[in-house]
Amino acid sequence: MQPRPPVYGLDIETDTSVDGLDPAVGGIVTVALSGPDGDDVFDGPEPAMLGALDARLAALPPGVLATWNGAHFDLPFLADRAAHHGVALGLRLTLDPRIPSRRDPLPGHDGAYRAWWHGHRHVDAYQLYRSDVGSVLGISCSLKTIARLVGLAPIEVDRARIHDLTPEALAAYVVSDARLARLLAERRADAGYVTSRSQTEAIRGRRVGVGPDCHTPSVRSLPTGS
Repeated sequence: MQPRPPVYGLDIETDTSVDGLDPAVGGIVTVALSGPDGDDVFDGPEPAMLGALDARLAALPPGVLATWNGAHFDLPFLADRAAHHGVALGLRLTLDPRIPSRRDPLPGHDGAYRAWWHGHRHVDAYQLYRSDVGSVLGISCSLKTIARLVGLAPIEVDRARIHDLTPEALAAYVVSDARLARLLAERRADAGYVTSRSQTEAIRGRRVGVGPDCHTPSVRSLPTGS
């Protein structure tokens, strides 16, 4: 039996002192990467932070990058901010109109993406839980709601005032969200949704969140530094 790949949870927090939902206006203030061997927090000047994140992902064993709504928000936001600063990332985004959403796309984008970052495929754990748990139980599929449902204890703050958090509180919060994304994605591994070949194959029969095996013209690529 093929061993499961490692799962790495990723979460970003943006500048809420301005419009933190628009990558043309607000920047990224911190990023967390949660893996089976520990958690990393990236902060400081945005270009250096993005470069350090990319270098860390390049150094990790190939696995699955898990986000919560990252197909719509985190990954295209990271791509836009990196492009703004001229920072090269090993991130590939492929627009997939089949990925469902109840919200408008990120400003400057037409929808959600499948992704590949260096040797890591992507799974949007939000889409997994929304497709079955949310529809069956009729509940919100916010990260905190699903985490509490399965007995996890999220850190909660006023998301509209991220800019008021102390550096220590901000680090704890972003790590909590990245870790929850990882743990919730890992819970679906037994159902075959998180494997080395494909991640999300059970969203109403659609492939969502998989890597570069889709060849469509709508690809947003950030070249690697090599």
